[in-house]
Amino acid sequence: MQDTAIYLGRSLNAVRQMLWDGKLPFIKDGKRIFIDVRDLDTWIERSKQTTAF
Repeated sequence: MQDTAIYLGRSLNAVRQMLWDGKLPFIKDGKRIFIDVRDLDTWIERSKQTTAF
């Protein structure tokens, strides 16, 4: 999760909260949580917003 926090520019606690809220894709194997950087890139692309001023 630390690598994810660095990649997203967020705190570790913010990443944990995003996982608990179901905002980030992850894989859980027992107690371990895996986050694929390709899933993060896809999530970032889908989450981008544009505004017209």
